[in-house]
Amino acid sequence: MLLDHVGAFVPSDTLRIDEVLFCLGEKNITIQYLMRAIGRSAFPIFAFLITEGFVHTSNKKRYALNLLTFALISEIPFNLACSDDFFCAKQNVYFTLLFGFLGICLLEAYKQTRDKRYLCFIISLFLFTIVFRADYGCFGYGFIILLYVLRENRIIMAIIGSCVLPSRWIGGVSFIPICMYNGKRGFASGKIAKYGFYLFYPAHLLLLYLIRCFV
Repeated sequence: MLLDHVGAFVPSDTLRIDEVLFCLGEKNITIQYLMRAIGRSAFPIFAFLITEGFVHTSNKKRYALNLLTFALISEIPFNLACSDDFFCAKQNVYFTLLFGFLGICLLEAYKQTRDKRYLCFIISLFLFTIVFRADYGCFGYGFIILLYVLRENRIIMAIIGSCVLPSRWIGGVSFIPICMYNGKRGFASGKIAKYGFYLFYPAHLLLLYLIRCFV
């Protein structure tokens, strides 16, 4: 994610990342291109982690509230990084992750009750993501739900997930660590590590904005 955003938000001549490394046919491969290509693996991993968060969290309301809180915290840094202004036509990816999480909640509610109103809510939330213009939009929302539905078979998840990604094989590389995931918490644990990861998103966006302004 950091590599992707450096390539996206910092002028290429500032860090000299626009230099051509080699050519593939008629395509010039620059450092910036490679940074953004590697960065394409970030969203599928975040989407998968949302599905894992839903399965393992003991308090779904608090989980959703955390996503909403950091979506609001991240909005101004995201807007500054994207448009050099406090307002931007798009909204940050935390909103996308929140909507995906809520979509999973609605899907599980439908499976348990068979109340068709929940299906209407799922579709309404899908339409809302189009109007709201959160990062990755309705695709991101649908992608999170797709990974949740396919979570029991990682191979099928990887194949279908890679096929629907706009970046195809580049983003599909993210399914390698996803398929290797053993379902256990990693070395980072505790509230400091947890909220440190939450805060990294707005903090690095603000830093990249400042670099663009002053370097």
